[in-house]
Amino acid sequence: MSIPEALFGLIVTNEGHDFSDFSMDFDSMEPYLRPAGMAIPELQSGQVLIKVRMAAINPSDRVYLKGAYGQPRVKGIAGGFEGVGDVIAVGSGLYGKALDGRRVSFVTAPGGSGSWADYAITDAKFCIPLRDEVKDEDAAGLIVNPVTAAAMHAIAKKTKSSSFVLTAGASQLSKFMIALGRDSGMRPIAIVRRDEQIGPLMGLGAAHVLNLTDKDFDDRLANVISAEEPRTFFDAVVDDVSTRIHDTMPSRSRWVIYGKLSTDVPKLSDPGQMIFRGKQIEGFWLTEWIRSTPLPMQINTYRAVQARFADGRWSTSIAEVIPLDEAMERLPSALAKATGKVLLKP
Repeated sequence: MSIPEALFGLIVTNEGHDFSDFSMDFDSMEPYLRPAGMAIPELQSGQVLIKVRMAAINPSDRVYLKGAYGQPRVKGIAGGFEGVGDVIAVGSGLYGKALDGRRVSFVTAPGGSGSWADYAITDAKFCIPLRDEVKDEDAAGLIVNPVTAAAMHAIAKKTKSSSFVLTAGASQLSKFMIALGRDSGMRPIAIVRRDEQIGPLMGLGAAHVLNLTDKDFDDRLANVISAEEPRTFFDAVVDDVSTRIHDTMPSRSRWVIYGKLSTDVPKLSDPGQMIFRGKQIEGFWLTEWIRSTPLPMQINTYRAVQARFADGRWSTSIAEVIPLDEAMERLPSALAKATGKVLLKP
């Protein structure tokens, strides 16, 4: 296959951080992205060029566009952290050469370019060769949410408790964690906002699903936590409800923050809990997990995640697949109403 000289994608228009807006709502994409071409640079050692099949849009992408993500925005390259495609060219490096011609799930890397384009550049080490049974719709989002779920489930399993708590309980990631908990004999406790979310999550394997809008939520939460004694609270929201859950958790429990869906700034009611009851507050970031986790453990995690998609235990809930050249117009409304994954297709 001939190597293209340029790519077409949704190019980031801003540079650096901007912590003035933590929301993930977009009235228009134009202040943050522009559809444009970009010259494809010569591949460096360890890099690969991927012809993109589909690309995912995650909450982390939306926070990144606003400037409030852990990584600063890079102006002039395509956005998008994650996708699926075919490796069509490689720089020097043995692993990259082994991927040449393979269909891969990938996340982007510093010095590369994003997945919201017809071609993407990333490091070979951030690519996972795919089994034939894994559909593109699943492969486009195979890393960010599923691997985070698997890594956090491993954290929960290391505790002496057979239960854990999840906010944003109806999210794709929480559904993955509920299924993992069910299959490992654990009893997940999911926090949701709507009654219609309760039944499906119970069917997935949640032991308890609590609606935070119920008047008796705090009492029910206290009763459930007293009975189950979870030691880990995984939080994607981080608001005043989160602090109430943290306050209710038992001694020596961990509040693990992996997202920030709320724009509220929560207040700790009793910092003494960290001193006298051994509670901990910490963050989880997949990028840091990849940096710090031994490669054999990463490979085992990737294989386990892929196996779940291959045999049908996991599947991605797709809200909409949008052609790349229609994305600027259609994304604001699609993201506002989405209850599943929004994908872009070049």
